[in-house]
Amino acid sequence: MPLLISEAEVKSLLTMELALDAVETSFKRLADRSAENHSRHRLHAGKTFLHYMAATDTAGGYMGMKIYTSVNRVLRFMIPLYRIETGELVALIEADYVGQMRTGAASGIATKYLARADAKHVGIVGTGLQSRTQLEAMAAVRNIETAKACGRDPERREKFAREMSDKLKIPVTPAENAEDAVSTADIVIASTTSSNPVVEGRWLKPGTHINAIGANFPQKRELDAEAIRRSNVITADSREQSKIESGDLIQMYADDERRWREVVEIADVVSGKVAGRRSESDITLFKSNGIAIEDVVTAGKIYELAKEKGIGRDVPMWHEAAH
Repeated sequence: MPLLISEAEVKSLLTMELALDAVETSFKRLADRSAENHSRHRLHAGKTFLHYMAATDTAGGYMGMKIYTSVNRVLRFMIPLYRIETGELVALIEADYVGQMRTGAASGIATKYLARADAKHVGIVGTGLQSRTQLEAMAAVRNIETAKACGRDPERREKFAREMSDKLKIPVTPAENAEDAVSTADIVIASTTSSNPVVEGRWLKPGTHINAIGANFPQKRELDAEAIRRSNVITADSREQSKIESGDLIQMYADDERRWREVVEIADVVSGKVAGRRSESDITLFKSNGIAIEDVVTAGKIYELAKEKGIGRDVPMWHEAAH
């Protein structure tokens, strides 16, 4: 019988340390071809979208997908997880928090391999739920001393700064505008739902690392053209998925295959197949789309931990057919 693991139970199990390990593992398995990833696709019916993407983790023994709906900014996430050896459905995992954590962790792993070793100041544009796990991941992979956060709502950015200061034990201060947050940062995070650029290339100092995570539709972008042009190393979690939904790159590269080939998959940097940062002055960019293998490897670890701790609820399915 599959194990139903609720959102609250996921939160009790999934730490940033676990998420970072799972995501780094997922990139290594993509690089050694023991994992396969299928890009996100979307069905549109009226005002509702159905989003779905899938992956196999042969080394870990699981395969599965993330499937979710979005309507009027309400999203409902689920990961059905299957055991490869038997084909059985082993878990149904509510996956909103999984998405927040693995996306933060993906930026964390990119930062681990691309940011300068002495990077210690973070500038973040966006103060939503995803921004929290982004900043948490930065603090886990670098010795962060300060962070500045910019958001459209003054009260929300004040609250974000206060709560993240308490959580991470570092000074997080509200920034008056995006330039203020970005211009002094060693690590820049764009974590918004904006359709128009919120980070301008002219604000970036040499040696900056950028994590751009928010824009995942072709018509949306968080970085202006100058930010892309100034980036010496451009990476993505999936070049294929970037071609479908990364407006930051699509609006710059269109169908120019030569330029797309210059986008390095982060799995190849993590595995050492491709060099990342080449100098202290390089500006590096990680374009995060959020890919299924990150969800599947993370879900596998959550399932195994839930079984070990006796967490979750068995759901009878296909019982008659099995007998």
